[in-house]
Parts: sequence; structure tokens; C-alpha cells
Amino acid sequence: MAGKYANRHAMNADHLSALHENAGSRAELRRMTRQLGAIYWFSVFIITSLLWHFVGVDAWESAPGKLVWIGASVAITFAISALILRWRHLSFLHKAALCFVLTLLCSPFSASVDFLIASWYMWPAKPAFAPRDFVYSLIENSSFFFGWACLYVAMLYSHEVRQQERRLAVIREEALTAQMRALRYQINPHFLFNTFNSIAALIEEGMPNEAKRMVVVLSEFLRTTLTLDPFSDVRLDREIALQQDYLAIERERFSDRLNFAFDIPPPLSGALVPSLILQPLVENAIKHGVGQARAPIVVRVDARTAEQKLILTVTNDVAPGDGVAERPSIGIGLANVGERLTARFGDRGRCKAGYNDKGEWEAMIEMPLCAE
Repeated sequence: MAGKYANRHAMNADHLSALHENAGSRAELRRMTRQLGAIYWFSVFIITSLLWHFVGVDAWESAPGKLVWIGASVAITFAISALILRWRHLSFLHKAALCFVLTLLCSPFSASVDFLIASWYMWPAKPAFAPRDFVYSLIENSSFFFGWACLYVAMLYSHEVRQQERRLAVIREEALTAQMRALRYQINPHFLFNTFNSIAALIEEGMPNEAKRMVVVLSEFLRTTLTLDPFSDVRLDREIALQQDYLAIERERFSDRLNFAFDIPPPLSGALVPSLILQPLVENAIKHGVGQARAPIVVRVDARTAEQKLILTVTNDVAPGDGVAERPSIGIGLANVGERLTARFGDRGRCKAGYNDKGEWEAMIEMPLCAE
């Protein structure tokens, strides 16, 4: 029942979102049409005034008549626009034919208005109907209306392209969010698997108090990490604090072998990083460094900057006899971090690992330097 209610609620939310999007699209289209119409017919007014001036007609005396004609033409223009909008799903050739047909239908009406305005200027004389002048007026009005129809089709196409780009941007953002969440949540099962194995090992070794303390520390750690938004960034000092809590959990098991150190310059404490981005690398250092060593191993986490990039490194000592060829695969950990960085930063984020010049195993994260 709860599932059905949740699904219905989600569908209603999607429906309301679509309605708001459509309403916003229609409002934007109306605004664009008004702006284009104002610019277009103002230009026509200026052009016709200049042309009439060159043929000896006073621009000021003819202005009222031109304004009446333009007012009628604007009404015709919006009628043409409404019909084109109604059939906006037609193919390009069909739209072109529609523009031509609408121009032929509307031009006689506009030419008749033009003739009535001329008659008004000549009143009380009654002008004779001149077919040739009427044809000239038809041609002139046809050019104006066909020009408007073509401009409106181009504007409509531009509007649809922008709307499609916005929808694709939203889809890409949602897909990126889903991918980031999936990659982020891959960490928790891997971490819990290792931690529960550590607790089981403590119980098998007859150390129930240590196991109990480890469970308490684990619960506090999970309470903190589960409140984090998988798609948000956190301050570097908070990320380091989470890793210190994790290492405190692991130290319950490897108290005689695990040592850790952090070198985070104070100016970088406020740098923003994806939440728990260091977790798989620290886990890897514990598993393949401390877990396979008999002597004490040091896990170090360092931070530095270079060329406006934040560089984080997790380094661990290598147990004697653990050669390069014998280094186990780090599996999902490094791949997870690399995929998260790529999804978040594109080619500006990367993760790599290998032996450094000191013979230590080093995993390095590189990402753009962003401050809070």
C-alpha cells in the first residue's frame, strides 16, 4: 500500500513538473513572439516611411494611416503565428507550404485595408479602384507576411531547440546524479564486509571487549557517513576526520601493526572534495599493506596543490618480500574512485596508483581545487 502511494506521489510530482515546464515554455514563446513582432513591424514602419518619402509622400501626414495598416497587419500576423504554432509538428516542407498558403489568404485582406486607408485620405473624393495598384499592394503585403511567417518558423525552431537542450541537460544531470549515487553506495558494502570480518576475527581470537568497542565505533562512523549527501562535496578536514574514525576502527584489530599519519596544510582544510572519496584508498592500504604485514606499517594521507589542482595521496609501507609482481589487484576500490572523479570532474579528475621511488605503494587523487 505504501509502495503504491509512493508511486502515485512520484507520478503526480512528475505530472506537476511537466505542467510547470509546459506553462513556462508557452510563456517564453509568447514573450519571444511579442518581441519579434515589435521589432519586425517597427522595422516595416521605418522602411515604408522612407520609401513613401522618396516617392513624394510626407512621412508625418502618412504616419496615422501606416499605423492603422500596421495594427491590422499585426492582428493578421498573430493569426498566422497561431496557425503555424498549431501545426508546428509538420515537416519543414509542409511548414513552408503552409506559410505560402497563409500568405496568399491574408494578403488580399491587408491590401483591402490599404485601399480603405487610401480612400480615407482622399475623402470626400471617391477613388477609383485600380487593379494594377491593388496587385502592387498584394505583392508588397505578401512579401511582408511571408517574411514574417518564415521568421516565425525560424524562431519556433530555435525555441524548440533550446527547450530540447534544456531537457537533455536535465536528463544528463539526472543520469550523472544516479551514476554518482551508485558509485558512492558501492563503498558501504565493501567497507562493511571488511569491518564485519575484522569484528568476527576479534571474536574468534577471544577478544569480545575489543569487538564490542569496535561495533560501537562502527555505529558512530555509519551514523556520520549515512547523513552525507552522496552527490555533495565536503570539506577536506571533515573527510580526513571520517578517515581517522575509520582507521580508529581498524586499529582495534591491527593495534600492533597499524600506524597512520596525516599531513594536511591548514590552508587546504576548507578545500571541497567528494564525500568519502578517500575511503576506498585507505581501505586498500589497510587490506594490502597492514593486512599482509607482520611488522608495523604506516599509512600516510597527504594533501598538496599544483596548478590549481588538489592532489591527495594515500601511501603505505610495503612489507618485506612483497615485490611489485606480487602486488595484489586493488579491485573495485581504485576503479570506483576513478569513475566517481570522471563523473564529477570529467578529464580534470583522475586517480592512479603504483609504487613510488621509495618503494612504497601510493594511490593519488587529482581534482580541481575548489574552496568552500
